[in-house]
Amino acid sequence: MAGHLYDEGHTVAGWTGFGIAAVGTAVTGVGVCAVSPALLGGGLAVVAVSVLVTWALHLAGWGKPPGVRPRAEWGMRVRDTGARGGHPECVGCRLAGRGRGRRDAAPAVPTDVAPETASS
Repeated sequence: MAGHLYDEGHTVAGWTGFGIAAVGTAVTGVGVCAVSPALLGGGLAVVAVSVLVTWALHLAGWGKPPGVRPRAEWGMRVRDTGARGGHPECVGCRLAGRGRGRRDAAPAVPTDVAPETASS
């Protein structure tokens, strides 16, 4: 095959989070089979850690923004240079307080202007 014709979204953040979550779900599964609350809790805690690790790596630039990336950024080891400022449609960036300035940059309509003068 000549290669991929589209961006599959494989990133360091995604694969690291997946690996940690896979271990967490395996431990949770063993906890279910063994009827062990300690293993259940431990497995669920590992899954929660996988979410936090993935989020931290995304914010550090090892994830990808929502949508299609340019072809030059398709490689898994390519860092996202726009992560520091945040991605405008990214929930993770918005939870971290990033990316809000891009959406709010549009000038707001003054609230003290009457509706008939604002539409003209």
